[in-house]
Amino acid sequence: MDFEKLSDREEAIGKAIVNAAFKVHSKLGPGLLEKVYEICLAHELKKEGLLVSRQLDIPIQYDGIVFDEGLRLDLLVENLVIVEVKAVDTVNPVWQAQVLSHLKLTNHRLGYLINFNVAKIKEGIKRIIL
Repeated sequence: MDFEKLSDREEAIGKAIVNAAFKVHSKLGPGLLEKVYEICLAHELKKEGLLVSRQLDIPIQYDGIVFDEGLRLDLLVENLVIVEVKAVDTVNPVWQAQVLSHLKLTNHRLGYLINFNVAKIKEGIKRIIL
């Protein structure tokens, strides 16, 4: 199976997301509400000049019908990369599958599942490529 390489733009956005997650985690640490991390991560990305949409409702098409309440993305960066933010003790494997489903339904290729409730943020970052 051949996989198409991510674009340089997608890679650059991904790097910016990881860097911003490290910055937020180093300033705030673990133990806060998910929404706090989401807001601060979006802020850090915007400071880098990136377009960030929060809590974005994405319609889905099923059986020829468009449903407006299809799914909600925590963050969509530059209309290219999806970020799902968590602040939990244990990451449920279904959340990784959720990001993969979001990628499929939106025709995006790169997503991140970031759990801020960890001692070291590198342990909380999962990169997902479609």
